[in-house]
Amino acid sequence: MSLADKISNAELEIMRILWRGEKPVSFTDIRVELRNTKGWEKSTVNTLIRRLADKGVISAQKQEVLYYTPNISEAEYVQAEEQSMIDKLYSGNAKNFVAALCHRGKLSEADIDELKAYFRMGGRAK
Repeated sequence: MSLADKISNAELEIMRILWRGEKPVSFTDIRVELRNTKGWEKSTVNTLIRRLADKGVISAQKQEVLYYTPNISEAEYVQAEEQSMIDKLYSGNAKNFVAALCHRGKLSEADIDELKAYFRMGGRAK
């Protein structure tokens, strides 16, 4: 099971809150944000946090209350999710993925020109 398969869409909402934080985030802060944005109850947030902790992708630190921090970076998650999608849909062939984006009109001419320049520079951003 890949890292991308470990984190559900609902759990990803919590991870996004943790990734945004510069420091550990309290349960209360997570719960309040998700109640306001998603309408989620305390029990739902608690269950999702417990699942993430059980999977080892977040850690809890007890101070006056529990504070949570991610054990994986957003970049690590995105890379795993990208690879999982390419593996699942394109048998691991990234070239076929990019070709599909071009073929379906998902990339503009400007996007294609930018990618060409990127590849000419050896895969380094401008």
